[in-house]
Amino acid sequence: MRRSLLATVLTLFCATASMVAAPPKPADDTPDHTAPSYDMKAQALLDLEVVQKKFVDLANALPADKMTWRPSADSRSFAEVFLHVAGERYGILSLMGAEKPAGFDGGKLEKSTTDKAQIVEELNKSWAFTQKTIGDMTNAQFAKLLPKLGPDANQGDVVYILVTDAHEHLGQAVAYARANGVIPPWTVAQKKAAEKKDVQK
Repeated sequence: MRRSLLATVLTLFCATASMVAAPPKPADDTPDHTAPSYDMKAQALLDLEVVQKKFVDLANALPADKMTWRPSADSRSFAEVFLHVAGERYGILSLMGAEKPAGFDGGKLEKSTTDKAQIVEELNKSWAFTQKTIGDMTNAQFAKLLPKLGPDANQGDVVYILVTDAHEHLGQAVAYARANGVIPPWTVAQKKAAEKKDVQK
């Protein structure tokens, strides 16, 4: 089910991502098999690093007793959202051949703990995995086709899905926090910086 959902998402994003992941063909229509002309790897890692920091900062800002809070009975709890994010990094990147940790089970990971320190540890472990996996790729590998996921799918699409998925769940976690009166730490920092700037004027 999850694999089929990811394949569907890939299909939806392929048209856009493929235009981004591959350079235009030469005017003479000669087939072009070169790598993208920009560093997609660096941009993806930068974006994912910012989101990772926000997940960790938000998890640390939450009162421990809020980790089990969920907006409805059929929704993930705070803890499950954070652990789902950690697990999806392994699952999504495995679509392009990255090897998941031995014995990994995303469903079990989501329900494995509500302890804040352990949740942050899982986020950090999966982030280290993500950094290494993407960091070891060349730009040419981003353009490598993955026919099993669709005729136009490539490894860059998988990284693109990981980025969009991370932002989706960050928005979810922020909404959860706001519903519980918790202001995201980066928003607090921005507000303080703006107030300090106003005082200095």
